Amino acid sequence: MLHNHRATHPFIIKWAQGMKEVLLIGDLASRTGLSIHTINYYLKLGLVEATGRAERSGFRIFGESTLLDLQRIIELRNKNTPIKEIQMRKLNGIL
Repeated sequence: MLHNHRATHPFIIKWAQGMKEVLLIGDLASRTGLSIHTINYYLKLGLVEATGRAERSGFRIFGESTLLDLQRIIELRNKNTPIKEIQMRKLNGIL
């Protein structure tokens, strides 16, 4: 069951002042259709990064750039682009 952490942790919004939108991993999963497990895998591989962590809860916070990166990764994976190639693109700044 997904919880709306923004409702229970309003300090997240204050912590990330200056960001247009604050996203948690569940938000990314909902918007992209990817599982939380897959997003964590992409985090582990360095394909995407958290913007930071909430001070009290430790929740990872993501911005719109992470959402855009995930959408690009989905497009590439739909074209059967291997993960290794996506990693190289990320390293070369052409994701």
